[in-house]
Amino acid sequence: MNKLALIIRREFLAKVRNKTFIIMTFLSPLLIIGFTALIVFLGKMNNDKAKIIAYVDESQLFVSQDFEPSEDVTFIDFTGFNLDSAKVEAAKNYIYGLLYIPKKDSLNQIAQDLQFFSNESPNSSIVRNIERRVENRLGIIKLNEMGIASDQIEQAKFKADLKLSNFTGEARSKFVNEMKAIVGSIAGYFIMLFIIIYGTMVMRSVIEEKTSRIVEVIISSVKPFQLMMGKVLGTALAGILQFLIWVAVITGIFFFLIAFFDVNLAENQTKLTTDQMAMMTNSSDQVQLVMMEFMNLPLLSILLLYLFYFLGGFLLYSAMYAAIGAAVDNETDTQQFMMPVVMPLILGIYVGFATVLNDPHGPVSVVFSHIPFTSPIVMLMRIPFGVPWWEIIVSMSILILSFIFMIWFASKIYRIGILMYGKKPTYKDLYKWLKY
Repeated sequence: MNKLALIIRREFLAKVRNKTFIIMTFLSPLLIIGFTALIVFLGKMNNDKAKIIAYVDESQLFVSQDFEPSEDVTFIDFTGFNLDSAKVEAAKNYIYGLLYIPKKDSLNQIAQDLQFFSNESPNSSIVRNIERRVENRLGIIKLNEMGIASDQIEQAKFKADLKLSNFTGEARSKFVNEMKAIVGSIAGYFIMLFIIIYGTMVMRSVIEEKTSRIVEVIISSVKPFQLMMGKVLGTALAGILQFLIWVAVITGIFFFLIAFFDVNLAENQTKLTTDQMAMMTNSSDQVQLVMMEFMNLPLLSILLLYLFYFLGGFLLYSAMYAAIGAAVDNETDTQQFMMPVVMPLILGIYVGFATVLNDPHGPVSVVFSHIPFTSPIVMLMRIPFGVPWWEIIVSMSILILSFIFMIWFASKIYRIGILMYGKKPTYKDLYKWLKY
């Protein structure tokens, strides 16, 4: 046990004393936030300039009000040109696109024979914008032909405002499910990212010691099982330390935003009434509401379960990464063994985004939140939506038992492969090592 503790301490200190580790620990949260802000800024800047679209209306059914400018597009009337001349004029003046409305015998034919010309593939939102304008105008004409005034249709429309509350009468925000989905998605994605990053660290550490022949000296006094376990646990502790520092930095930034938007945290202790919810209409109030909903999530439970599933998932996969590192002589040879390790992680992310966010309590979500190779991701995505504690306990128990089995399984490969040099192993070789 003392030898295991020494190996854990050695691996932990080797990771946390590394300058790259220290720099990236504090820099990574800032880089993530900075790149996110940059993407939002570039997207906004790209959409700030409205696209200019010319139109030729041969049907003579449309009026200037049908082509009023919006944030995305502005329109120029080229109806005086024929289609060929309009194309030339649009290209010469670097106009984004040309809309052609033909003259037909029926409204259906007009709707089906619309044409849009442009040098670039048009933005889907702009295409939908144009289609909606044409549909609205043709719909008004059709209503008039049927003897129905369009203003009567508008007067008959109602805007429903659904108020959400639980069975005790406490009001809820419409943002709550979106917030839970965002929290769950971020947690699941970071679990996958951490497993890949730190699992790869374990694998590289094993390969380095194997190729430098240091391991031959180490295993003369330490059992291969202890060496593998020490590497896995030491790297896991370094990862948890880095994660906690990230949480502290991101939390500090979050509270800075709360202070910047002047959110009163005392209000988070009480539930919002329906009238208070209705009063929050402007953008500043919406930002405060989102922050309040975030504070009302079970953040402590999510954090503790995140640590457990991070540690459990990492230990499970790191045992496989360590076995791969022991089986090969260089990192290039690891590619043939990486697919069975990475595929369950990708499957967990796919299941999380495809099913959990839409139906967190459906059968697919429940099953994959108990399979140990996907539960660290899928269960963590389900937790913000509320999962019974018995399901969490069952999932955690299966993950722990699977880790113990995987350690035993990987150690059998580790104890043979750690001393094998000069041969590229195959799956058949690994099977033979398991029987020694």
